[in-house]
Amino acid sequence: MNKLKSLLRNPFRDLYEEAKLPNDIRRSLSLMVAGNLFATIFGFVCGSNSSAMVGLATSMGANDMTFGILTAIGQASALMQIPFSMLVNRTHKRKKYMLTYGVISRALWMIFGFIPFIVPQYFHGVNLQIWTIVLLMTVIAVFGASINVCWFPWLTDICPELIRSRYLAVRNIILNITSVFGGMGVALILDHLPEDIKYRIVFLVCGLFGVVDMICFLFCKEQFTAPPKKLNLGEVIKDIWKNKPFMRFMMLWTAWNFTANLGGVYMTPYSMNVMGLNFTQITLFATIAGAISSILVMQHWGRALHHYGNKNVMMVSCIGASLTPLFYLFSSPGNIWPTFLHNFIGAWFWSGCNLADMNMQMSYTPDDKRPSYIAIFACVTALAGVTLGSLTGGALLSGMTSAHMFETGFLDRYKVLFLLEVVLRLGAVLILVPKMEENSKYTAKDLCFAVLHIKRRWRD
Repeated sequence: MNKLKSLLRNPFRDLYEEAKLPNDIRRSLSLMVAGNLFATIFGFVCGSNSSAMVGLATSMGANDMTFGILTAIGQASALMQIPFSMLVNRTHKRKKYMLTYGVISRALWMIFGFIPFIVPQYFHGVNLQIWTIVLLMTVIAVFGASINVCWFPWLTDICPELIRSRYLAVRNIILNITSVFGGMGVALILDHLPEDIKYRIVFLVCGLFGVVDMICFLFCKEQFTAPPKKLNLGEVIKDIWKNKPFMRFMMLWTAWNFTANLGGVYMTPYSMNVMGLNFTQITLFATIAGAISSILVMQHWGRALHHYGNKNVMMVSCIGASLTPLFYLFSSPGNIWPTFLHNFIGAWFWSGCNLADMNMQMSYTPDDKRPSYIAIFACVTALAGVTLGSLTGGALLSGMTSAHMFETGFLDRYKVLFLLEVVLRLGAVLILVPKMEENSKYTAKDLCFAVLHIKRRWRD
């Protein structure tokens, strides 16, 4: 009985007790995780680089450049986060915006599966279905820009710094467990249902899950660490320019996003269209493999952040994550191992990178200007990082195709792109991470020795 109670109890309870949080804040933090559970299922299907979107777009005649555009167009609308952040700072109406603009953004995803049945594929040589997807994703991204500038500062305001890194680690473990079961369910639907209904089902259901995610925030308490304030964009930009730790971090994360998306956007299309993996294989050996790996290491990264600091975790995890695309150099049609190893081993390190990223955004932003800081950070990293990276990758692939380069042999054009990604990612990490500031008595070498000590202890 005691064992059953232990399994069923709130996994955050000890953290809440340590921080002495009142009941309404505890309930709000737990509800945010509940919303994120629905968002996790939503994200399996509703994303520019999801296997469902890749499959749907491929069936409509998408090419390499199309996937770059689909990724870039959503990121480019991050510009809308700046006016939204100013609005949030001035009005303190996070809940209102998430329950209006956020719900609209999520609900529009339900339409995608119906596009092949309501829009003709070609009109005067123009692929109307592809351009309908691009248009819809643009509208979705514009409305969805409100979500990040509301949710992230909201979480920061109600989750004390004392427990924040460990709370995020436990949260991410729970989300990864959800990924294992939700991802498999989506993959089975996509692989076994007829072509004419499977996309309608997954986009309709997962779009609904995205709406439920937003509704969870209806019951969360709004708490602000700073009073409402009307900000001038020029003054905010000047303030950010003077904030050297934040500027260095933003430069690092922009370079990281550029190099990661240079080839990363094309790994799912490559696995499906060149290696010949189906939805179930992609889910098992990519999504679920990565989720299980993250579950195993997430709490260790949370403790590492708490003891060794953001900079050291970022250095170690980014170096490891930079190397994992090398597994794709050994890919061949029908071979699942490169995809599995890239995602399983890569997730050991991605989970640390992403956890450090979230913690740094919260740590380096002032309370009274956090929404605006987060918006400008998202805008710069999305435009100069994700958008430019994915478009550059698409242009390089198209250029190699036009020039008939790397068509046969060990190195095809995708492998050349993945190799370039590795070199640029490592360079960005080794140059930019050491320049970041942090008050920690430890170094990245200390963190590596600590990891080795844990492994030796486990062997003994």
